[in-house]
Amino acid sequence: MDTLAEAQKDGRAPWQDVELKTREYTVFKDKYPVTEGHLLVVPKENNLESMLKCFQFAIATGEANVVSQKTNITGFNVGMNVGTSAGQTCMYPHVHLIFRRDEDMKNPTGGVRNVIPEKGNYKSSEIDWDNLAVKSAG
Repeated sequence: MDTLAEAQKDGRAPWQDVELKTREYTVFKDKYPVTEGHLLVVPKENNLESMLKCFQFAIATGEANVVSQKTNITGFNVGMNVGTSAGQTCMYPHVHLIFRRDEDMKNPTGGVRNVIPEKGNYKSSEIDWDNLAVKSAG
């Protein structure tokens, strides 16, 4: 079974700035944060059950910060990159928790859809959805 300890040993999990450790996962501050407080929730074991716990933590933490009167956080994104074609650069599974604030970008329409910037804003009249080509392998 693949583990965080193995991935750290062989360089696939380079994270070092620990925010929280639990029995199931470790939370790291992202080395290249896209917003203030950007976190990575990393399972100690690479399996579905552990990944689900990472997502649960990320969502609960995001919600707790959005409703808190103590922060200026007004939203959050949770997601992961799987495979190099999806932008994954650290090859051990990890969940991103990205805190959002009003006006942290000009137009946040589309949210996570902006991983492909030209297609993020589904309200844009510039996208011809009827003729959008999807390339398939083979």
